Amino acid sequence: MNAAIHREGRTLIVQLAGDWKLAGAIPRFGPLLEAEGDAGGAQAVDFDTATLGHWDSSLLAFLVQISDHCEVHDLEFREENLPDDVIRLLELARIVPERDVDDKPTQPSLVARLGQKGLAGYDAFMAAVTFGGEVAGGVGGLLRGRVRMRWREFWGVVQSNSSGALPIVTLISFLVGMIISFLGAVVLRRFGAGYFVSYLVGYGMLREMAALMTGIIMAGRTGAAFAAELGSMKITEEIDAFRTLGISPVDHLVLPRVLGLLVTMPLLTIYAAFIGILGGLVVAINVLDLTTTQFTGGLLAAVTLSDGLLGVFKGTVFGLIIGLAGCMKGMQTGSDAGAVGRAATSAVVLGITLIIGANAVIDWLAVLLDI
Repeated sequence: MNAAIHREGRTLIVQLAGDWKLAGAIPRFGPLLEAEGDAGGAQAVDFDTATLGHWDSSLLAFLVQISDHCEVHDLEFREENLPDDVIRLLELARIVPERDVDDKPTQPSLVARLGQKGLAGYDAFMAAVTFGGEVAGGVGGLLRGRVRMRWREFWGVVQSNSSGALPIVTLISFLVGMIISFLGAVVLRRFGAGYFVSYLVGYGMLREMAALMTGIIMAGRTGAAFAAELGSMKITEEIDAFRTLGISPVDHLVLPRVLGLLVTMPLLTIYAAFIGILGGLVVAINVLDLTTTQFTGGLLAAVTLSDGLLGVFKGTVFGLIIGLAGCMKGMQTGSDAGAVGRAATSAVVLGITLIIGANAVIDWLAVLLDI
């Protein structure tokens, strides 16, 4: 790989000799021109390829340097003495257009943005329906004995979301019961009806607040945990490994979590209702001077079994929502560093939103059915 420059009149002759291979160092045209020393007044660059051997793209890279130099200094680039293949490749290199990059991309119109949001919402809805169908199919296969679930993981989820969740559920439910009782005491005492605070606490905890607050707590605690666990497995390609081995990730990972939470949520709802009523009793005794017998009697006189069953039904629905939302977001986790955090956040937001929506729908149906 040799190149030398000499001058003939007003023409610079570039002599190319030897084999030109990428394995060697490509000469730089600038230093060679400086070494020639007397390049002033030149009008053209020509080539001598009499001793040129085998060549590859390293020769083209050197010739492109010369072509760029000629364009900058207004010199004639004479390529007639170059091999025909080199000339054709140089022509191909020159016809590739340069792409203008706009530093400020144009903002899409309002209609385009609405369309993109609509398509994204449709895709998310279809993904949720597909995931729900896969889980329903897994449950059906489990009932028919065609799916083998990891019972050890199922009982682990039950333990984690029963005894493991009792402290936070106890604290929040007790405080919510006290708040409802305080609210009733402030309002009802104005009408001399402080005795009826037990009605308010009973209805509030059994029908609404026990299931709702437990659902929100478990969405932040368990829904985020499900999304983080499955998201980590997605990033480390463990879920892809399951699919490669012919094992369904839904049957192996999702079913134990969803069914485990579905079992524990009704029990937690009953426990939260009992603790909330206990908190209301404490306030009624200390603020309204009611006795335990009076509070309990008023509660049993107003509250029926259907009120408690409605709360348990809500807790069951909320458990299903939390399990599906957490597992779905975990299975949809991306591959970048912050994907797990975003999946956990999305699971909590989606779970709480669906819980509030489902609670409103169930209450509306309860009014229509006079429950």
